[in-house]
Amino acid sequence: QSTWGILLFLKRAIIYLYAVYFSHNNQEIDTVEPVDSMAAAKSNFLLKFKGLDTLTAEQFMDIWNHYDDDGNGFVEGTELDGFFKELVGATAGEEAISGTSFEDMKECFMSAYDVNEDGKIELAELAEILPTDENFLLLFRMQQQIRSSVDFMETWRKYDSDLSGYIETPEITNFLRDIFSKEGKTIDDEKLASYSKTIISMYDSNNDGKLELKEMAQLLPTEENFLRKFENTPCLTKHDFEKVFQHYDINNDGTIEGDELNAFLKDLMEQSSFIIDANELEEYKKALLQVCDFNHDGQLSKAELCMILCFKKDGSVPAP
Repeated sequence: QSTWGILLFLKRAIIYLYAVYFSHNNQEIDTVEPVDSMAAAKSNFLLKFKGLDTLTAEQFMDIWNHYDDDGNGFVEGTELDGFFKELVGATAGEEAISGTSFEDMKECFMSAYDVNEDGKIELAELAEILPTDENFLLLFRMQQQIRSSVDFMETWRKYDSDLSGYIETPEITNFLRDIFSKEGKTIDDEKLASYSKTIISMYDSNNDGKLELKEMAQLLPTEENFLRKFENTPCLTKHDFEKVFQHYDINNDGTIEGDELNAFLKDLMEQSSFIIDANELEEYKKALLQVCDFNHDGQLSKAELCMILCFKKDGSVPAP
């Protein structure tokens, strides 16, 4: 049996053992009310998927959209209760669910799968819970590759090949093909097209059939916005300024340019709670360079960046 098959078996075993343990050992429960299995089968959404064998990308998204009823990107509250109750029912049988033991089971279950401990289930966490197609699951794990906004902007520029300011279906397909290639996997065109369609449906919040900058940022969230480290600092010290400059000057050439400058601007705008698209980012960059790029070389030197970041409370600018 493959490693993947063993993992799926263990996931099911854990859910089943949770159910059995709590239904038989919780002293507050004397009896379990009988369940109409026919009615349960009709109402349990998960039972539509043939005993939850390995799900396709489309099936996974059907499940997500069903339980994320308000479309806010999380399964939480009553949505979470409904999902977990039906998951236990589909895996261990409806008779395993009872009032008090249900809450105990859910608590144990969330401790295992709610990685960021926010009391909700997000897409990546659901992909770890359900027996999702192994290749599709990889799409959720690829988020770990984006460490900074510079990495993100390099990825954006690479796949927005026509410079339209959007990542469209053919570009998403190329993006996914490269992801699988890096993992040593070959995906046939039909499945790749299915994945591309699913990714668009997952992150295309305005339903225009393509991903703009902020939507792509949800698909590939960066580990941190570096500028947030200094948001409570009234004025950057020289040491702080050096850290900022070194963070964005990836190639150590003494200037911030290209994707480095785009990444700096993206973080700067997000820190100020502005969500912008790729075309707006270009407009902001032009405006910034017109004001601060004194030698008109399309780059920011330390002295030029200091004009943006190093204002003192009295309005003066310290030397970098």
